[in-house]
Amino acid sequence: MQSDKPEGMASTSPHESWTPETEVDPHSIPQAEGEPLIGDIVDSIRTVYDPEIPVNIYDLGLVYAIDSKPDGSVRIEMTLTTPGCPVAEDIPVWIRDAVSKVEGAKDVAVDIVWDPPWDPSMMSDYARIELGFY
Repeated sequence: MQSDKPEGMASTSPHESWTPETEVDPHSIPQAEGEPLIGDIVDSIRTVYDPEIPVNIYDLGLVYAIDSKPDGSVRIEMTLTTPGCPVAEDIPVWIRDAVSKVEGAKDVAVDIVWDPPWDPSMMSDYARIELGFY
């Protein structure tokens, strides 16, 4: 099966553009060989919060993909809840700064993507409970 997911990208959400070869829980990233920092990267992203929403960026479902190379370079693809987000320029910097603190991470790049658009179904169960969606 040919996937549109860039080689080496770990998918955090079951989006059509990044269909994993095997079924993966949509709110956890597998730590594949060559991606030794994924767990620590996710933990660092969970320290970043949207100031208007009391849930971290990762559990909101805003992180679509994380690519961690053996040399320590990291690329993150994420979205925002809305293009008009008042901290749209700040959140990627906050994530880059948080991930840069992970031991072994270097050359951290955060790219904003708008496809697929974010919607509340992308939130983790934790986020849904925190925001009263249950």
